[in-house]
Amino acid sequence: MPRMRTVDAAVRILERENATQTFGLPGAAINPFYSAMRAHGGIKHILARHVEGASHMAEGYTRARAGNIGVCVGTSGPAGTDMITGLYSAWADSIPILCITGQAPVSRLHKEDFQAVDIASIAKPVTKMAMTVLEPGQVPGALQQAFHLMRSGRPGPVLIDLPVDVQLAEIEFDIDAYEPLPVYKPAATRAQAEKALDMLAGSEHPLIVAGGGVINADAAGLLVELAELLDVPVVPTLMGWGAIPDDHRLMAGMVGLQTSHRYGNATMLASDFVLGIGNRWANRHTGGLDTYTRGRTFVHVDIEPTQIGRVFAPDYGIVSDAAAALERLVEVARDRSEAGLLPDRADWVAECRERKRTMHRRTDFDNVPMKPQRVYQEMNRAFGRDVRYVSAIGLSQIAGGQFLHVYAPRHWINCGQAGPLGWTVPAALGVRAAEPDATVVALSGDYDFQFMIEELAVGAQFNLPYIQVLVNNSYLGLIRQAQRGFDMDYHVQLAFDNVNSPDLGGYGVDHVKVAEGLGCKAIRVRTADELPEAFEEAVKLMTEFRVPVIVEIILERVTNIAMGTEIDAIAEFEDLADAEFESYPASLDR
Repeated sequence: MPRMRTVDAAVRILERENATQTFGLPGAAINPFYSAMRAHGGIKHILARHVEGASHMAEGYTRARAGNIGVCVGTSGPAGTDMITGLYSAWADSIPILCITGQAPVSRLHKEDFQAVDIASIAKPVTKMAMTVLEPGQVPGALQQAFHLMRSGRPGPVLIDLPVDVQLAEIEFDIDAYEPLPVYKPAATRAQAEKALDMLAGSEHPLIVAGGGVINADAAGLLVELAELLDVPVVPTLMGWGAIPDDHRLMAGMVGLQTSHRYGNATMLASDFVLGIGNRWANRHTGGLDTYTRGRTFVHVDIEPTQIGRVFAPDYGIVSDAAAALERLVEVARDRSEAGLLPDRADWVAECRERKRTMHRRTDFDNVPMKPQRVYQEMNRAFGRDVRYVSAIGLSQIAGGQFLHVYAPRHWINCGQAGPLGWTVPAALGVRAAEPDATVVALSGDYDFQFMIEELAVGAQFNLPYIQVLVNNSYLGLIRQAQRGFDMDYHVQLAFDNVNSPDLGGYGVDHVKVAEGLGCKAIRVRTADELPEAFEEAVKLMTEFRVPVIVEIILERVTNIAMGTEIDAIAEFEDLADAEFESYPASLDR
């Protein structure tokens, strides 16, 4: 049997498991693994500027395409702890990424060696497995188990920690004898599907809630087929947005306290039955549970048994992978449709569509400085149906959820539960690496943008072009505070010193100059009339120079975006549109 270093065996296993895109930073304790990647040539690598950024790039890469597993790599100690945020973000959203860290020699682990930390114990709460491999012969089995766990049941991340002497040790290993372990996913039975549809048939105003599990299972087509067979409207969660096109006649709008639509909330309140598939009843979706659950029957389908009843107890729970459950549900629904046994839902669907036609928040503001609503209106017009949006947290995400349009699965990519600041830039680079021909547009506020701004240099170095829409609502506020003499701390003093400069950025940072200094292109926009030309120019620059392009848009200091604590009490601060929503095509009969 061939003899080789364990790291050479590890790289061959990555190739066999089709995890060939890595993101990371080399260092002494992980350099043997890097030498193996270089020697074999089958693994691609993107050099991050910060190891947390590498973990978010791996997330973006996985989220962008079904079957992908991004790999982040770092040296020992603080490299591992820096990647914990990415592991938490992936764990919270059921995203499989593999984190590989270097470690001090086995004999030094208990002696407080330089950069030696028990990273496996630190990572354990936010991974499906975290293991420091102490024996060279265990490395192939540890990786085999890692891929098995990442893909089985509820997907999630794994950390494998490799002491440097374990990496360098030789073992006997034959890649031709290696086989990935079978993936286990629970599957609904036909009897369970029949019971769920029996319960749905007894309702008058049913809804399907489609969560991120539908996206993860690559089951959007099955979801739409089920909705069309049953003629039941669909509410996607923020993680499930795109599972049904926004302009489909059965897309009923998103529900919640922040990233929601007025018509979606109104339709939820009018419903009497909810079939949730691959969702987790997140608090930003439900708001107060008394309001959300009152008067409704719930069926919950989830791949993770302990997720059933975690937030509230459903009337019926089914433990199943979303694709497997939808296959059974479609099978039963098709049989009943052919037998003429499905109830007529035409009146309910028409009622939902009328709300969707008329209940919209206003977006056509001409204010200077701009309101964010106008920005997203112009983005819908500029980027079309095939754009991939990437977003982290904050008002930029909230407004995006209220005003953007998404038409396909994995065309809205965001961190759902964890919401780390700085996620957007590296995640967008990961998405771009996974989808080299896609148009990727990322959303950030001025504060979130600064946390990982250095990763823009990665996009310039590795030719990962995308458009970063940076909505900056602190630019003018800082100048005005400085002019009035208020709060003269460091940042406002900087604003005061540069008050006559047209290039001052928010929080005392000139985003345009920083972006250009990192090898990217940047445009600053101050009025709504400039937006169409700016977006068109951004696409041209991105195409010509193959680097990220930042479009910084100067907003008013404060905008009241509709949100509240209950889905029946969303505060509507801005004027509401009183006409049919002009941003959709005239026909919604797709």
